[in-house]
Amino acid sequence: MATVRLPVVQSATGSIQSDGRRRRIVPADVRGRFDRARKVVFVVLIALWSALPWIRIAGKPAVFLDVDARKFFLFGATFNAQDAWLLFFLFSGVGFGLVYLTAVAGRAWCGWACPQTVFLEGVYRRIERWIEGPREKHLRRDAGDVTLSRVARKVAKHAAFALASLAIAHIILAYFVSLPRAFAMVRGSPAAHPEAFAWVFAITSLLYGNFAWFREQLCVVMCPYGRLQSVLLDEDSLVVGYDVKRGEPRGKATARMADAPSDGSRYERKAEGDCVDCNRCVVVCPTGIDIRNGLQLDCLACTACIDACDDVMTKVGRPRGLIRYDSPNGLAGKARKLVRPRLVLYTGMLVVGATVAFFATRSRTDFEVNASRLRGAPYTIESGSLRNAFDLHLVNKRGGREAFLLSVDVPDGIDAVLPVTRVEIDSLADTHVPLFLTMAQARFHGDVAARIRVTREASDGRDAVFAPITFLGASP
Repeated sequence: MATVRLPVVQSATGSIQSDGRRRRIVPADVRGRFDRARKVVFVVLIALWSALPWIRIAGKPAVFLDVDARKFFLFGATFNAQDAWLLFFLFSGVGFGLVYLTAVAGRAWCGWACPQTVFLEGVYRRIERWIEGPREKHLRRDAGDVTLSRVARKVAKHAAFALASLAIAHIILAYFVSLPRAFAMVRGSPAAHPEAFAWVFAITSLLYGNFAWFREQLCVVMCPYGRLQSVLLDEDSLVVGYDVKRGEPRGKATARMADAPSDGSRYERKAEGDCVDCNRCVVVCPTGIDIRNGLQLDCLACTACIDACDDVMTKVGRPRGLIRYDSPNGLAGKARKLVRPRLVLYTGMLVVGATVAFFATRSRTDFEVNASRLRGAPYTIESGSLRNAFDLHLVNKRGGREAFLLSVDVPDGIDAVLPVTRVEIDSLADTHVPLFLTMAQARFHGDVAARIRVTREASDGRDAVFAPITFLGASP
């Protein structure tokens, strides 16, 4: 399978300079169809993320991870610590889904849905532009003398960053602590809830340090996803790229809007390329790269350069799309293949993985019963009779209180004593029930298999769960 070879850029680009030092990035504002679409996506994602602890499904929050009580509620389903094995399918599914998405649509996740991008561009960068102003004023003010206005803006900006980080930290807390408890913790003294206060303080500090200072370095330096880009993409993957054939050699903006018809039917290519070398695509980039150097590890596919270039092309009367969403083959003038060996292989793996996950998760039941022997000897002999004692551990994994019916299936000759045949268990709670089996020693000729049968009272026996046990003894 062909992979994309990333270019070797000789000039210092991005936020990392040639000597290894970091270059501060202050992106310019950009307007366009992709910018509007991304703002809508950011608002929807942030609103949904903030609302999940409030939305109730089957009487429980849509997402509530009560680690302290080992109770987990996800979109109406209820889980406990015994369901941890399901995390394998969750994490592997998310990881493989990201690989599949990258092969089809490049780094669409990074540019549109990654929490780092969503909060940086949708919250913190908006605060910064509101207080510091546009890029030109911001940089000019920072390069000038220290004034009261400059200091006041910095203080206000970082105070707003801290408040935003504190708000996000409390929303994160609501995912692990019930909302009533979270409100009580906020109103109470930090000393009354030191663990929660420590977590909120730590999360707030991390968020503030990340979004106020580290920013794009998380994507460029720490995130391994960008490093894997060259092997996850192929020549037909959708990327944000620059049309070299059309743009080079770069020239001046000689054409005007009035000289070219709106439908582009009489547009004629000039001797020089369409790129006017305005560097607008560079100043709007959140990682400071020059997309004209080719696909790079630092590119997040945020589409800011597309909107910036389209705006310039419109002003100089040239067709838009010099920088656009396309595949490397499409940018080179070749046809893009939608069906290719990589996607066929990924689709087959996806079908196999989904099938395995489906049948594996179907084995999970809403309640469990486990039988274990009581401590001590595996059996006792009293007056010519063998006796086995068991402990039945029942767990209700449903979202509400349930009643369960218990019975024992044993062969003839074994007497079962089950003190309780009906129990009620709260949601994600458990209980223990003793079980005693006796048998005349004279009739024992080897281990005897039996089983415990548990059903939900409301199901009329349709969802029975069985736990096997073995009667042990010694021949006379």
